[in-house]
Amino acid sequence: MGADEEGTLTRIRSHRRSLVDRKLSEHRGRIVKTTGDGMLVEFVSVVDAVRCAVDIQRDMAEANAHLSPDKRIEFRVGINVGDIIISDNGDVFGDSVNVASRLERVADPGGICVSGRVQEDVEGKLDVLFEDNGEQQLKNIAKPVRVYRVRLESGTQRPVPAPVATNRPSIAVLPFQNLSEDPLQEYFADGMVDDITAALSRMTLLFVIARNSSFTYKGKTIDVKEVGRELGVRYVLEGSVRKSTNRVRITGQLIDANSGGHLWAGRFEGNLEDVFALQDKITESVVGQIAPKLERAEIERAKRKPTERLDAYDYFLRGMANFHQQTNETNSEALRLFYKAIELDSDFALPHGLGGICYSRRKARGWATNHAQELLEAERLARRAVELGRDDAVALYTAGFTIAHVVGDLDAGANLIDTALAIDPNSAGGWYYGGWVKFMLGEPELAIEYQARSMRLSPLDPLRGLMRAATGFAHLAAGRYDEAVSWAQRACSDQPNFPVAWRLLASSSALSGRLEQAQKALARALQLDPGLEMSTLSHYATLRRAEDFDRYAEGLRLAGLSKRGI
Repeated sequence: MGADEEGTLTRIRSHRRSLVDRKLSEHRGRIVKTTGDGMLVEFVSVVDAVRCAVDIQRDMAEANAHLSPDKRIEFRVGINVGDIIISDNGDVFGDSVNVASRLERVADPGGICVSGRVQEDVEGKLDVLFEDNGEQQLKNIAKPVRVYRVRLESGTQRPVPAPVATNRPSIAVLPFQNLSEDPLQEYFADGMVDDITAALSRMTLLFVIARNSSFTYKGKTIDVKEVGRELGVRYVLEGSVRKSTNRVRITGQLIDANSGGHLWAGRFEGNLEDVFALQDKITESVVGQIAPKLERAEIERAKRKPTERLDAYDYFLRGMANFHQQTNETNSEALRLFYKAIELDSDFALPHGLGGICYSRRKARGWATNHAQELLEAERLARRAVELGRDDAVALYTAGFTIAHVVGDLDAGANLIDTALAIDPNSAGGWYYGGWVKFMLGEPELAIEYQARSMRLSPLDPLRGLMRAATGFAHLAAGRYDEAVSWAQRACSDQPNFPVAWRLLASSSALSGRLEQAQKALARALQLDPGLEMSTLSHYATLRRAEDFDRYAEGLRLAGLSKRGI
């Protein structure tokens, strides 16, 4: 409007006459009222409402395809279903209307956001995908609303795969309840779930939802059927851990997510030093229920123990609890705890691999204090992880990423990750780190495919902002700046303290002509990482193709980054 008020109004009216009104009529929509450049519409059927919105947004995407970003008219749509109050003049009121209005506010330009009730009514009836964005506290709405973004298969953006059940047996291992009197033992219950998830994931015929998605249900009262729908799984494993002095009791139950029926339940109790044997019994029982025809060798593979020294394992679990928190302080604490685990058990592969990732984070996020020394230590940890964990997928893909990103040996790192994925094709982490390395190698299309696989395996991952940032960098490398901006915006929204995402948003925004947005993103990146400068930019990234680095750097330069910051 600021640049061309008359022309903008003309285009809005043209779209209204030629597209919007026509589609509303086709799908039995009644315009309740108009509000400036928006409108409130009532439909007879929620399916009609979504179908109408999809048709409008797809046609608008085609109309905008040949226009520069500053000339495009982009609509946002919010849809809710529920009871309404109709006034004498035909206006409508009520919480259902207010929720629809708030959903419109959180939709992407050119996008559609719907409530959980809408998604349930429409799922499977239209040729669209739904991306679960979790429960959100919408402005002036008392209770949180589960929000879904509608993905348009023929739209300008790649659709994010929805969590639908696969042909293979599929399972989600939910967080086990900590029934110990000491709340500090929470990490122990979480670690048990991590190990059971990892053991099941090594079975190539079994589809296992990643730990981070399952843990979004931690501390919540759940409906197993709803969990099955949201994660796209047939079975759910839940349980509890009670740890007291030197005794531990583990209970578990396997549930059919479709019917809610219990398929198996078991309780195991023993001395603390027998905890891995107890875990093996649970894993073997669950596998026996959902895949009875699998060979015994596959069951034996799922029973592999990480270490016989429980004290070292205890420190490793404490390290993982910090590792997942994603701050400079918790990253340093995780590294300290991983070193403690290594001190107690020098042959324990996992803390070596995760320790290398801690150093990689320090490089990527500007936390490193001595680049040369940290490179040598990261390489030592990674190569030791490979030596100790040749058949451990997590050890291999974490070591592979460290060797690629920190050490700079991209081919060796990629080969290690390929080996890890051959061992455990259900590893969301393996596909995630592999996607980053594909981007570093100059293979953006493969990088996007890897990240899509990672997000499919972990559709509700709290760290999906990192996956989205990686996808955005791949689009940047492919010269698709608008798509890079879109992915960067979502990454920043998911991980507002992730400086890498803000650097991506600054660079891609500048290259796509959104200079003001680029400058704001760069200011945020510098706030998170004051040491960011053009002269030290190469410290953050390891890229094979010079043109990829040059494109990224040029975007940041256009955004205002100089040799000494901004």
